[in-house]
Amino acid sequence: MESIKNRRTIRKYKSQNISDDLLNELLQEAFRASTMGNMQLYSVIVTRSEEMKAKLAPLHFNQPMVTTAPVVLTFCADFNRFSLWCRQRKAEPGYNNFISFINALSDTLLVTQNFCTLAEDAGLGICYLGTTIYNPEPIIDLLNLPELVVPVATITVGYPDECPAQPDRLPLNGIVHLETYKQYSPEDIDNIYAYKESLPENLNFISINNKETLAQIFTDIRYKKSDNEFMSSGLVKVLKRQGFFEDR
Repeated sequence: MESIKNRRTIRKYKSQNISDDLLNELLQEAFRASTMGNMQLYSVIVTRSEEMKAKLAPLHFNQPMVTTAPVVLTFCADFNRFSLWCRQRKAEPGYNNFISFINALSDTLLVTQNFCTLAEDAGLGICYLGTTIYNPEPIIDLLNLPELVVPVATITVGYPDECPAQPDRLPLNGIVHLETYKQYSPEDIDNIYAYKESLPENLNFISINNKETLAQIFTDIRYKKSDNEFMSSGLVKVLKRQGFFEDR
């Protein structure tokens, strides 16, 4: 698909709506993704109303795409539906544990990527919001998610009203390992990250933040240890609340 080679994150959308028929067709196709045991351990919350988008926006750190996109999709890891089916069929489910969350998480992300690829191929633009996993508890409350359901990805969708530059990607030989994992030498690391480090926008980030290297932008500003630990503890709390993680 040319749409994959040319893909870019779209944050500005036209006012043109997405029809229910098109959205449902894309979701139906996306649901053909591979799934653990053919259980389809996911649900999708479709948000179209201005009122609900306005309530979602603060939970995603007020990123403007949440309110300007015609559709916002919250993809949820969901073992609730399957567990209810089991009980209604005289089978006792045992899915209130961490491995079951991982299985549902994997299912959900496979479907999410399927949808994004299909949407872009249909001429739509998407933006993936990583804030979902950082701030899941208020999203759970707003969307009325029951036990064994956890939001893991949010996608804003619409017809593009911009054509931004493509983000850089690491070279193939920096990611692919043949037969077994080959540990990287210092020279390998230099070569793999050379292009990323040379980009003018990244050099500017280093300069305006008074840092020495691009890596320090990630470790000291964008994804700090203290933030990671805080959000990790919040996620563990949510998994306990939603029944996936028990105190031992």
